[in-house]
Amino acid sequence: MKALVLERYGKANQLAFKDLPRPTIQPRQILVKVHAVGLNPIDTMIPKGDFKPILKFQLPAVMGSDLAGVVVEVGNQVTRFKVGDSVYASVFDLGTGSLAEYTLVPESAAAHKPEKLNFIEAASIPMVGLTSWQALKERASIKLGQKVFIPAGSGGIGTFAIQLAKHLGAKVATTTSTRNIAFVKRLGADEVIDYKTQAFEKLLQGYDAVLGTTRGDGIEKALQILKPNSRVVSLIGPPDAAFARQRGMNIFMRLVFGLLSNKIIRLAKKRDIEYSFLFVQPNGQQLAEIGKIIDDGQIQPVIDRVFPFDQTLQALAYLEEGRAKGKVVVQLIESK
Repeated sequence: MKALVLERYGKANQLAFKDLPRPTIQPRQILVKVHAVGLNPIDTMIPKGDFKPILKFQLPAVMGSDLAGVVVEVGNQVTRFKVGDSVYASVFDLGTGSLAEYTLVPESAAAHKPEKLNFIEAASIPMVGLTSWQALKERASIKLGQKVFIPAGSGGIGTFAIQLAKHLGAKVATTTSTRNIAFVKRLGADEVIDYKTQAFEKLLQGYDAVLGTTRGDGIEKALQILKPNSRVVSLIGPPDAAFARQRGMNIFMRLVFGLLSNKIIRLAKKRDIEYSFLFVQPNGQQLAEIGKIIDDGQIQPVIDRVFPFDQTLQALAYLEEGRAKGKVVVQLIESK
């Protein structure tokens, strides 16, 4: 089978298409013929070695996390899926990759594809959907009437997180460029800050939660808009000691991450704010819940561009430019 493989870490492009054997299924896995793969910013960062200390990644490795496709084989202990089922999943950090003609998926990580979505649309959902769900619903416990700040509202995470926060009953503020203001308002944003001409920390106040999605000093500035007993859930770091413990890292790495996060945790505590770092976890049950919300028409995927499989390198380069409005998807099989 054809797959996009990372041979070694490095600044120059280390990715190449390879012919690999079709994967051998295990008892609690399903083998999926991949129709489409959703790309995520981390897919452009992994080859450079940015996540080498964190990810359980053995090279050479097939790249990609999100997928949608059709089950072609099931392990002898699988109970929730059968051959012919349309599914979607994230295999992030599970020792396998989705940018291949066939991908092994643990039964626990997969869900039936939302009926209202085609394969391209479904492939755009897993990582942004799971990240938003785990950050807003589980970690921040967003409730009806609360106020949530979600920066970069026109990006892959932002477009989904805004819609999920509205589904949970929150009032949402976001930042975007001038040309995307109307777009994020259509997604449900109640207050939109043009980051090119306005400073969100001077215009917003009394917020219950912040989703940290932008690098630089954005999280420190966001502390100014939060009220006491609120939460910051960061997707971009710094990682904290709790994350290191969760990953089973040694005492040295726990100390390192504790030092890295010390400043932001200290600043947050001064304001009675809880800071935590979130590293998304594949979860088929959560994807099933997300699928119900999608099929109810309350959340719609936002896709910027679709690339054919043989142009995956160009798709990754386009994603890395940081201008995509919504998700970038790679299509392996044309939908009928």
